[in-house]
Amino acid sequence: MEYDPKSTEGLPQDAKGRLAQNKGGLFTSDLSVNEFLLVKQAGFDPLGMVVGSSIYHIGYQAMRWKQSQEMEVLTQAMYSARDLAMTRMEEEADVLGADGIVGVRLQVGRYDWGADLAEFIAIGTAVRHREGVLHRAPNGRPFTSDLSGQDFWTILRAGYRPLGLVMGNCVYHVAHQGMRQSFGNAFQNVEMVNFTQALYEARELAMARMQHEAELLKSEGIVGVQLNEKSHGWGSHVIEFFAIGTAVTPISENHTIDTPSLIMNMNV
Repeated sequence: MEYDPKSTEGLPQDAKGRLAQNKGGLFTSDLSVNEFLLVKQAGFDPLGMVVGSSIYHIGYQAMRWKQSQEMEVLTQAMYSARDLAMTRMEEEADVLGADGIVGVRLQVGRYDWGADLAEFIAIGTAVRHREGVLHRAPNGRPFTSDLSGQDFWTILRAGYRPLGLVMGNCVYHVAHQGMRQSFGNAFQNVEMVNFTQALYEARELAMARMQHEAELLKSEGIVGVQLNEKSHGWGSHVIEFFAIGTAVTPISENHTIDTPSLIMNMNV
């Protein structure tokens, strides 16, 4: 989906009313109390919760029993649906005049009314810099980040800022063993090379695609990377690897990182 900062296409009337209330001065946030206060201390004001959603039909793709291969139809469907949800969330943030979105969560839901349908939801808190300092990504979109409020405050204090949530995925079919091979391995310890290579390749594809998105944002690196594995009901031999993290860049060339302080946990 092409990003349009002025678009409200597909936005329910109640959502427009909710955003109008936020523009009137009533903010909403899914940040914890500590996160809320640290985001405020970092110089940002919460404007409101923003949401993007897409219910997507996952197409069928044939697979070969004894062949490991990427399921390109499924890979593209899962990526496109997440991108739709993210884009709609960002457009809601634009309605509020936000600089970015913090605490972003991406969720996938499956429902009884369709085995081939999945709902993709992106949720976060839109924020704006109190002094009007531009914190948007180089492509003009609001920055997005899944960092906690504490990590957001820490990274800004250290002289870095988030550019965007970057992701990469790969849906992969892992070949089945033949009967003879299964029987031959039954009584010995041996590496399952076909399984190892298939899962290794799938993870690498997801990671490489995430890194490519970070390069497009001209970031220095990615922090808080998570690599998740899920089947999504496709069966034991089809799995999705989903890589996600926050691309960051230095705020200036001259910045210092505070020496970590020793903190004693009294909650024992």
